[in-house]
Amino acid sequence: MTAPVSDVVDPQAPVEPPRTATGGGIGAFLVSRLRQIGLFIALIAIVILFQILTGGNLLTPRNVTSIINQNAYVLILAIGMVMIIIAGHIDLSVGSVVAFVGAMSGIFIVNWGMPWWAGILLALVVGAIIGAWQGFWVAYVGIPAFIVTLAGMLTFRGLTQMVLNNVPITPFPPQYVEIGSGFLPDLGGGTSYVEPLTVVLGLVATAALVVQEVRERRKRVKLQLEDEPAAWFWVRVAFIIVFLLGITFVLASYRGTPIVLVILAVLVLVYSTVMNRSVFGRHVYARGGNLLAAQLSGVNTKRVDFWLFVNMGFLAAIAGMTFTARSNSALPGAGTGFELDAIAAVFIGGAAVTGGIGTVTGALIGGLIMGVLNSGMSLLGLGTEVQSFIKGFVLLFAVAFDIFNKRRAASASK
Repeated sequence: MTAPVSDVVDPQAPVEPPRTATGGGIGAFLVSRLRQIGLFIALIAIVILFQILTGGNLLTPRNVTSIINQNAYVLILAIGMVMIIIAGHIDLSVGSVVAFVGAMSGIFIVNWGMPWWAGILLALVVGAIIGAWQGFWVAYVGIPAFIVTLAGMLTFRGLTQMVLNNVPITPFPPQYVEIGSGFLPDLGGGTSYVEPLTVVLGLVATAALVVQEVRERRKRVKLQLEDEPAAWFWVRVAFIIVFLLGITFVLASYRGTPIVLVILAVLVLVYSTVMNRSVFGRHVYARGGNLLAAQLSGVNTKRVDFWLFVNMGFLAAIAGMTFTARSNSALPGAGTGFELDAIAAVFIGGAAVTGGIGTVTGALIGGLIMGVLNSGMSLLGLGTEVQSFIKGFVLLFAVAFDIFNKRRAASASK
């Protein structure tokens, strides 16, 4: 039995977002992109709300830097998790892998006396091996990822406690600690009002992103694929400029650019390119959108699944060392609940529960929404029980909003 021709995905064909008619102008376009635009609006609204409620303390340079450092590991996990969820899987083990890799880095560097850089490289290998182990069971044995990673969550939590003997390892070398809590060098020597290197990096990043947006639009217009009104495009570009320059000024007003932010920016750039421009990225979307069609069109879905989990293990290792470096201690209980934060960030960021839909940028924004909520509620002195309640409600609302949009779109197409 063969699938209908319309259901078969060409693995070499570029994945395009759903096209919308431009006849309705900006209003029709905004309605068609309600989920994505609503995400930005939600982030802005939450920031403004807590900035008012906290008396302006949310966006102080010190607190913005703290938000970045405290949530970097969740954002790193969210990058890998969104790829897993796009493919139609889930990974419940990442919190335990974070703890185990952090513990192993402590054993390599502190207990065994390895150079800090060698310990980091070896810990990354450990993370990739863990991902390969879980990917094997999912891809080639056929056990659902939910079961495999649930077993991994228990297994690697137990291994963490075993290798540490339930005793933290500390302290780490200063070079290692800098990964989680350090900053790029202050070229102003601490005498200038703003840190010059951060300003330069912010201006370069802003200019590069704007140039890329303009070039991409020109390509789409040339190929007659553009459905975004010009007025809205320039509003979006202006928002990007204001946002990036605002973050640049705030960071430059404190201690400059956190090293973990550089790591995160590189990962976002690399994985956005992989998901948007590479054959592997198209295969991930194809696998999550229609498994049978992807297989019939020649996509090796088992290999895709395997490498997705290897990648998740690798990113969990980076997140684990980031967290361990920031706390300057390998803890038996590290990473508890991280998997839930990463999954929540992905779904708040617009990924579909059924797979096939999601972006790295959306997951990043979802993680930022969670980070701002955590910081704002902490500044207001709300207890952890209230914070958990509010975050759970936000997650439920985000998924319900996504389902509402799908039903609205389905009704409109009939």
